[in-house]
Amino acid sequence: MMKHIDELFKNIPKVPIQKFTVKDFQTDQDVRWCPGCGDYSILAQVQRVFAELNIQKQNTVFISGIGCSSRFPYYMDTYGFHGIHGRATAIASGLKVARPDLSVWIATGDGDGLSIGGNHFIHICRRNIDVKILLFNNQIYGLTKGQYSPTSEFGKITKSSPQGVPDHPFNPLLLALGAEASFVARGLDRDPKLLQQVIRRAAEHKGTAFMEIYQNCNVFNDGAFFKFTEKETKDDNIIVLDHGKPMIFGKEKDKGIKLEGFTPVVVSLKDGKHSVNDLIVHNEKDTMLSFILARMSNFPELPRPVGVLYAVERPRYEEVITQQIKDSIQKQGEGDLEKLLNHGETWTIQ
Repeated sequence: MMKHIDELFKNIPKVPIQKFTVKDFQTDQDVRWCPGCGDYSILAQVQRVFAELNIQKQNTVFISGIGCSSRFPYYMDTYGFHGIHGRATAIASGLKVARPDLSVWIATGDGDGLSIGGNHFIHICRRNIDVKILLFNNQIYGLTKGQYSPTSEFGKITKSSPQGVPDHPFNPLLLALGAEASFVARGLDRDPKLLQQVIRRAAEHKGTAFMEIYQNCNVFNDGAFFKFTEKETKDDNIIVLDHGKPMIFGKEKDKGIKLEGFTPVVVSLKDGKHSVNDLIVHNEKDTMLSFILARMSNFPELPRPVGVLYAVERPRYEEVITQQIKDSIQKQGEGDLEKLLNHGETWTIQ
């Protein structure tokens, strides 16, 4: 017999609110990433934000698939589950529906999350399950030693593409937006402050929160994102999105993004032809604008947007399911599993 949904949590011990520090989220496991890997920064920023927001670690779960990024649950002193290749999103979906009280996070990579796990990824986004997804994008398969991944650029020479990658790469932001994730953002492993802001916003969001993180693989794809992360070049090649603010960038803050129809173009703010009033004002609730911004990453002449592209509220899958169960019990009473399994036509096989 099925118990009332509210009774499912009665036997879960109530742990008093504790105050946690960064050290509380660090485990006794040796961190086994290559020296200089961008994963170290991502781990550090997650631990800092968790301590800052005082996220209760006894109510938190990290789930991963296979890959360098998927070592993450070992290094977070929370509950964790190391799954199989591409299935972290499926496991996380089931856990969140069964235990909506938990804070559920996924650590995945461009291979694990977008190749074998691509189908699960789009469905968790469209359902808007309240799960946070950290996608480490290094544009290569690192754990299996340098094959091209779903985000590797066209023509790239790798161990599995000696004559150049023949595939057109995924744009992870566009994929998440197309699947209607309710929160879509991008961070950089070499910009701790920005990355913390993105993780903080995702933690506070209610619904599927997708974060693409540019992560340097210094062994198999070193420098893939240096244009966007290094001090000498980043200011002229990224635009930090700020809700309600005009899109200005450049070392001297003398460039901006203007729309000509639906096409974004770079304009100068010191040539006398354009002013701040001509620029796009970022609106993270504007669906059409989010697609335009995500698409900018496909054009080398445009700066890469970083920060929060899109953040809206809409019904969450686990809340809808929970309410359906409550309504069903109220109308029909508690379920009968035996009756369910044996209703209608049955056959006995001898």
